[in-house]
Amino acid sequence: MVFRRFAVAGVSLAATIGAAALAVAPTAAATPRTHPPHSAISTGQTVSSVPAAAVNGPSVPGTSAADAPDVDVAKVQAHLTELNAIATRNGGSRKSSGQGYRDSVAYVKNKLQAAGYTVTEQPCTSGCASGAGPNLIAEWPQGDATKVYMFGSHLDSVGAGPGINDNGSGSAALLETALTLAEQHPAMAARVRFGWWTDEEQGLNGSDFYVGSLSSAERSKIKAYYNFDMIASTNGGYFINHVNSTAAQPMKAYWDSLNLQPEENTEGAGRSDDYSFEQAGIPTSGYAMGASARKTSAQAAKWGGTASRAYDPCYHQSCDTTGNINATGLNRSVDGIAYTLWKLAVTNSTPANDFSLATSPATGSVDPGASATGTVSTATTSGSAQTVQLSATGAPAGVTVSFNPASVTSGGSSAMTVATTPATAPGTYPLTITGTGSVTHTTTYTLTVRGTGGCTTQQLLSNGGFESGTTPWTGDTGTIGAHAGQSAHSGSRFAWLGGYGSSTTDTLSQSVTVPAGCAKATLTYWLHIDTDESDRVAYDTFKVKVGSTTLTTLSNTDAASGYTQRTLDLSRYVGQRITLTFTATEDASLQTSFVIDDVTLQTG
Repeated sequence: MVFRRFAVAGVSLAATIGAAALAVAPTAAATPRTHPPHSAISTGQTVSSVPAAAVNGPSVPGTSAADAPDVDVAKVQAHLTELNAIATRNGGSRKSSGQGYRDSVAYVKNKLQAAGYTVTEQPCTSGCASGAGPNLIAEWPQGDATKVYMFGSHLDSVGAGPGINDNGSGSAALLETALTLAEQHPAMAARVRFGWWTDEEQGLNGSDFYVGSLSSAERSKIKAYYNFDMIASTNGGYFINHVNSTAAQPMKAYWDSLNLQPEENTEGAGRSDDYSFEQAGIPTSGYAMGASARKTSAQAAKWGGTASRAYDPCYHQSCDTTGNINATGLNRSVDGIAYTLWKLAVTNSTPANDFSLATSPATGSVDPGASATGTVSTATTSGSAQTVQLSATGAPAGVTVSFNPASVTSGGSSAMTVATTPATAPGTYPLTITGTGSVTHTTTYTLTVRGTGGCTTQQLLSNGGFESGTTPWTGDTGTIGAHAGQSAHSGSRFAWLGGYGSSTTDTLSQSVTVPAGCAKATLTYWLHIDTDESDRVAYDTFKVKVGSTTLTTLSNTDAASGYTQRTLDLSRYVGQRITLTFTATEDASLQTSFVIDDVTLQTG
């Protein structure tokens, strides 16, 4: 949770929580950065309370057969262990501008994609601290597309520590809730969207950017936003944002069933990402267990713990590790999250009009340049027949999926054609086939592109000259542009990593498949390094990685006028899917700029 200079009174929100869904907000176009960046907002955060003895939460009276599951807190703790390890590997922090944050994003993203979520990285192209990584948005592609409920937490830590309670606890709880939803796969009455926010510790910047990127129509479709920030404080209490509001009622009902007697989260008012949504008129609530404020005698009598001691004695410190987690509070929180989600978005009844979706065959194997065919069939499973629009996602570069016809009346079928090109890289690709009517259903088709035994000479990277926007590069895509103060090797655009003169890390990544059958793969890029450092000491570094393997490291000591062409042999990766990453890291003073252009990965 971020420390703010002002307090915001709790507002009781009496808006009826209805339903209305929303597609993931479009990513704003990257804008040129100013080097060096503006000064970051200073931070010092606070939250609220915690429980006493471990309790497996009972089901709340009044729920239906769609009762929420008991989320396994041991799995939540396993996510916290991994987040702690990520921080350890990255200097003890997961701050938004560091590699620890980006590794955290990758960990969460991989879990969600494997579970079937539609996942989007949203670069924060304005308002965030320099070098901040992206927001991560995940939507479960089931339920009425006119309704959406959103659950969020910030994924970054302060620079001083790994941030396992603040806010690994909220992030891990949401991740395991999302995975449990995918595993249970219940019938959905509404869409559920999850957000993991960047740069909260610098002023709620990631969530501010996300809400600001939504049109007024999109914002109006979000019926409630639920925030979870520090939900495992060791001396904490049980606090709910806007505890008496309509939005809070499912959360309060669950904790009331445990006789926890939750209180208003006054300490956290205006200090976490729910405030960004609240300012846009969206009903909000959420759980918290407390930060630096001190537990009162009355709270200690009610919840246990130590009076006159901070709810989280390790708040914003290096001791905020896995040893700083109240497992009882974490368990009660994650089960309350699941209960709220099930209560709002899961239905126990069959939709009035529903259909099934299937592909036959469910797999196909082709040589590059050939096409696979199949049949997408539908059936009316309840109510009346309806029009079903067909679409596909997950196809790699060079692969197209078409349907004839593109929409069918449930009970009908469509011919599916999956076409490749001679340049399509060999590999196995799971494609998601989606049917959208009054409800949405998906099924999976697995495409295998066989190796040809030979090798087609080709350039594998897309937009290596950075002239066509930022796609498909990921990471700090705000580094891409026609920035004043540097020039391109060719064309007008380039990627400018570093150049701030402060402790910052910038990364750019792209994933490609290096075709089997090739004898050689060569990475070539043009790099200009300029620096204000005068010592022959490597204070600021530039690394080229494939996956977690560093192929080369350059530094301020390699500075020179103009661009230098550099080449690396990637032949060892033939036949593999790889992620190529450029990373620039600066120390606390004296800028070094690493300017990249005209990147190619050539097979032969």
